[in-house]
Amino acid sequence: MAAAWEPEVQDAEKSATHVRPVRRRGLLAVYGWRLYAIPVLLVITALVVWNTAKTKPGDAVAEGAQNPAVGDTGATDTPTGPGAAELPPVPVDLKIPTADLPPGAAYTQAGANTFRVVPGDGPRVGQPNARLYTYDVEIENGINPAEIGGGDDAFAGLVDRTLGDARSWTGADPKIAIQRVSANPTIRVSLTTPETTHKLCGLNIPYESSCRLAKDGRVVINLARWVRGALAFDGDIGLYRQYAINHEVGHAFGNGHLGCGDNGGLAPVMMQQTFGVSDDFVAKLNDAVRGSKDPVKADGKVCKPNAWPNPQGRPAG
Repeated sequence: MAAAWEPEVQDAEKSATHVRPVRRRGLLAVYGWRLYAIPVLLVITALVVWNTAKTKPGDAVAEGAQNPAVGDTGATDTPTGPGAAELPPVPVDLKIPTADLPPGAAYTQAGANTFRVVPGDGPRVGQPNARLYTYDVEIENGINPAEIGGGDDAFAGLVDRTLGDARSWTGADPKIAIQRVSANPTIRVSLTTPETTHKLCGLNIPYESSCRLAKDGRVVINLARWVRGALAFDGDIGLYRQYAINHEVGHAFGNGHLGCGDNGGLAPVMMQQTFGVSDDFVAKLNDAVRGSKDPVKADGKVCKPNAWPNPQGRPAG
């Protein structure tokens, strides 16, 4: 059966005794309106093919300068603006001694890849006219409560105290206000097992890290780091945990990675301190990240670990 848009064909066997001379007709006479439809169909087909090639499974809303996920490594969740989290680097033989996971207590390697919300609401923190960011606190199902140091409320309490501290983001930026909610948050602070973290953030470097995902506002805090911390923090697990919260939530506020400012001074909270406080080490890692635009240069500067965007607690503004 011929397609509906095909031109009619003269029947060569029709009326053999009476053949009328056929005048040559133009394309428009033969095809009619179909002649105009063909270019339109070609354009639509080209657009569909282009869009299919452009879209990749799992792409997230852009969030930073590189990929979808943003954090200490540069992760895999398309970031928009300057705040890319730990974007997943290309596989390469990296040797960064301060990036290794410290020895320490055991932790759950793989959970259920589902999360429960820790019930609780809190007061608004920040200037009255500041933009309000709401957050909830979530924990992956399958994590041993003993590894959190007191169960769900212990994790949620530290998140609340950290983000509500004058040294945190509301003290650093008068345009930011935060409030904990139990439903419909803009930010989801989520304690996550390493295996689930790898699935969400990517893992193309041999170091555990955390990230922030733009697609659903999820801040992924890696349980391995929550339990063990980072070598640069010299065993101060509490300080590292505050850093991890402030760093990853900082990406949700549009902040990108920074290098060591003053040699010997406190590291900016947006420095990738999970891997060290030496610009040389951090720059080496960023060089391994495909498409990384992080502005850290190998300049020999070394900072001191710091968990806060406003370490002196000066009033915002």
